[in-house]
Formats: sequence, structure tokens, C-alpha cells
Amino acid sequence: MWIHEIEPERLAEIFHHYHQALSPEASGKGSEGAGSWKEVSPQAKSRLVAAARLALLELESMTRDRAKTRQYFAQPGEAEWGC
Repeated sequence: MWIHEIEPERLAEIFHHYHQALSPEASGKGSEGAGSWKEVSPQAKSRLVAAARLALLELESMTRDRAKTRQYFAQPGEAEWGC
């Protein structure tokens, strides 16, 4: 599943990047403005990575639940029709 292919550390870094880019304080600054991933404290990085892990677990749970509800339906072309 694609969720297992994503490293929580990389997701946290990407999320931080876009959070910084979209924050109101970012307007008027260059792409290398204050708040780069390298400047984030180890404690804050740890919290962001933990949040990313939880988000990935939640996404996995959602897709697993969706797969369970679909298991009772025939695949296209496999249904038996008749009265």
C-alpha cells in the first residue's frame, strides 16, 4: 500500500515546508525565508514526525475500512446475473 512507502520524517518535512510557505508571515519573503526545516528544533521535529506517523496510521485505517466494505461486492464482470 502506498502509505507504507512514505517515511514519516519526509512527510513532516514536506508538511513543514508548505505550512511555512502558506502562512501569512511568509508573504513577501523569498523561498528560503526564515523557518527552514534545518532551523527547526529537535523537539519540534520530533512532534512533527509523531504527527505525521499518526496521520499515516489514520489514512491506513481509512483505506483498510474502505477495503473491508468492498469485499462483499463482485469485481466488474464477475457478478452472476439471473432470476
